[in-house]
Amino acid sequence: MRRTLIAVTSVAALAVGYGVADAYDRVPGVLTIDEPVTEQTPAPREPTAVLPAASKQAPVPTASGLARTVRDDVGASALGPRVGVVVRDALTGDTLWSQDEDRPQTPASTAKLLTAAAVSETTDLSTTMKTRVVQGEGDEIVLVASGDTMLAKGAGDPTAVEGRAGLADLAEQVATSLGSDAKGRHSLRLDATYAAGERYAPTWNMADVAAGYTQGVSMIGLAGDRPEPFKPSPAVPERTVLKAFASQLKKAGVKVTVDDSSRTWRQAAPQGAEELGSVESAPLGDVLALALDDSDNALTENVARQAALADGAGTSFAEVSRWVHSTLRDAGVDMTGVKLKDNCGLSSGQVIPARVTSDVMQLGITGSARSMTRVLSDLPIAGLTGTLHDRFLVADSRGASGIARAKTGTLTGTSALAGTTTTQDGRLLTFVLVADRVPSTTGTLGARAALDAIVADITACGCR
Repeated sequence: MRRTLIAVTSVAALAVGYGVADAYDRVPGVLTIDEPVTEQTPAPREPTAVLPAASKQAPVPTASGLARTVRDDVGASALGPRVGVVVRDALTGDTLWSQDEDRPQTPASTAKLLTAAAVSETTDLSTTMKTRVVQGEGDEIVLVASGDTMLAKGAGDPTAVEGRAGLADLAEQVATSLGSDAKGRHSLRLDATYAAGERYAPTWNMADVAAGYTQGVSMIGLAGDRPEPFKPSPAVPERTVLKAFASQLKKAGVKVTVDDSSRTWRQAAPQGAEELGSVESAPLGDVLALALDDSDNALTENVARQAALADGAGTSFAEVSRWVHSTLRDAGVDMTGVKLKDNCGLSSGQVIPARVTSDVMQLGITGSARSMTRVLSDLPIAGLTGTLHDRFLVADSRGASGIARAKTGTLTGTSALAGTTTTQDGRLLTFVLVADRVPSTTGTLGARAALDAIVADITACGCR
């Protein structure tokens, strides 16, 4: 079976004003203001051919060969008049073919790759988020938020990313620590001082939050409460967690009265307080990989805020964006033309040249952010997982199914893909494709079909 090397960096215009189709990238086009197009019916899957593994010994495509292969595809009317392209040899970093690579363009959710690189550049991705309970003043016990927004309501699952740490486990520890005192009446409050900051970016459309396409950024939350289309997350996840934890404490034999006043959340737990229990999240790298796989805006912002704070930056959206920009610049990326307003690509008015996204991906292969290879090896796989699970399934693009990995990006009028693939000859390539003047006549579905076809053609060719 063909072995693909690690892939490295690797809906709906609702009447209420939904202008972004990127919160999940799973329902683009058909509900946007773009006019509908006929959706293609996936052809039956065929067995994957046995091909050589990617390696430095594999032939490198030539610029002329790539030009012959992709020029017509890049000029497809469904992509519109502004298409930025960079195709590079992943193992050497050499640019093999490009078009308008330095032109600033709307990145949509491919902007998350810049955030992932900045986090990987500065953070130990094996670290975990430790949610603790400590003894407060008198009979008060304090739940201390640590950044984990995917706490299981019940027992934690050590094999999961979402729900690794469980409130039932934490409650049992607290009951054991309290011993005979557990039978007394206690007050439960939250310490939410860690990485405190804005819940919503000033440039976000609140209609998207209400519709379930993103959620506010917090430092504590429950597994299963991440937003889904038409199923918004709790507006104040802190209260939801407190209620769930109080329930688990009661089951463990600890009676509590919940103090759910947000005023008290801004009060830190007593310094040096006795720890009554703790649970740990999945490694930060796994959490970041999940955020990229699902194109989860708030989860990406959560991880970025924690990394920025640990590196000495502020916690506002603007401060974290400046931190991403300066971190990548200091890592050697030419950030000319980059304008960031958030760290997930949700805000309008952001631009990133295709060349910058390509350079950032290269940081994870031959550059200094090598730890991001672990995160981005979990980018969505064409035709199989994440935001690519329903793509690369038709005749024009099926050749890259199971081979290419990529981060998607979709806004009304913008479609993008950035990731890796391996050629017919076994050469590992990176690609960045950004179209930000997608015509309404063919819309998102037409654009993504055209982008998928480009990747499939690159994958199928030797291009020499």
